Amino acid sequence: MTDKRKRSLILSSEEKTMLEKISKSRIEKRARVERAQYLLSFASGETISSLARKSNTNRPKVQRVIDKAIAYGVATALDDLPGRGRKPVISERDKAWILHLACQKPRALGYPEETWTMNALAHHIRSHCLTVNAPALLHISRGTVHKLLSQSNIKPHQVRYYLERTDPDFERKMNAVLHVYKEAEILREEGERGTFLVSYDEKPGIQAIGNTFPDLSPEVGSRSTFLRDAHYQRWGTVSILSGIDLLTGHIHTKVCDHHTSDDFITFLQTIDDAYPPDETIKIILDNHSAHTSKKTQAFLKERGGRFELVFTPKHGSWLNLIEVFFSKLTRCLLKNIRVSSKEELVERIYDYIDDLNREPVVFKWKYKLDEI
Repeated sequence: MTDKRKRSLILSSEEKTMLEKISKSRIEKRARVERAQYLLSFASGETISSLARKSNTNRPKVQRVIDKAIAYGVATALDDLPGRGRKPVISERDKAWILHLACQKPRALGYPEETWTMNALAHHIRSHCLTVNAPALLHISRGTVHKLLSQSNIKPHQVRYYLERTDPDFERKMNAVLHVYKEAEILREEGERGTFLVSYDEKPGIQAIGNTFPDLSPEVGSRSTFLRDAHYQRWGTVSILSGIDLLTGHIHTKVCDHHTSDDFITFLQTIDDAYPPDETIKIILDNHSAHTSKKTQAFLKERGGRFELVFTPKHGSWLNLIEVFFSKLTRCLLKNIRVSSKEELVERIYDYIDDLNREPVVFKWKYKLDEI
């Protein structure tokens, strides 16, 4: 129907009074108020198009209200007509088949992709539903697929990572590390020293990157962030060897070109000089080859029990507290850093560590510590 067809809506005095009351009501449903306003305006001579523009809505919505009023009466037009009560056409068996597909990789079904998209999964369902006697899925949309998967909390388009425990001695090594953290907690509470506890690791491959053109600063009314040219220069890479004192929070750091056995031994000599002689230094660290090499073992033997190494289990780097420091270092210093040389990068790393050591923060392990 269009406005060009001559249609009229004649309201009785009772109907007009009812519509005026509803159109001004604050307790009626919004839909009934809007429909009453449409009917009053149309009956007074206003067109459907002008009503739609004035109400900031679409023309078919207004037209449906007018058509219902003319066909069934004003009172009926104020409410929705009863639905047909159509039963769901996607059976539980069909849903189970969709979930079964979603829990498989596309590769297993002959596709090159690693994970599903909703469009790809919907296309596969439409293409193969007849082979499993599920004709109700012949026209299924990506939105319906997404809704069905969401109801079962299945997200085949996402990938989360986990660490498989491949170390048969995982529990024993984890407990050994946790014992060191518990020892640190007890020593901090009692204020005693004698054993020095250090959490150590390396952060290799840190790139010294320089700008080709200068950064542009933010300007009020122009740009809200720094602007950086996409081109850059590489000056090389460095490795950070760091250990954090679990009792004081002091950070020991050596910045090297590599992280070989010689570099690790140099770090050990650094912390050897930092603590009083004839006291044990316990170091939590991983099983990197530089930590277990013949050269490292020879150095430790020469020092006659000065160092006690406590190794984290394989795939257990999350047990090492120094990773918290490396995370902070990355976020606060390394993330967007630009330098004019590798030497500048090294200098700024040392400056950052010096700033932290002026007000050191004691890192405290909490997970499963009360069970030790």
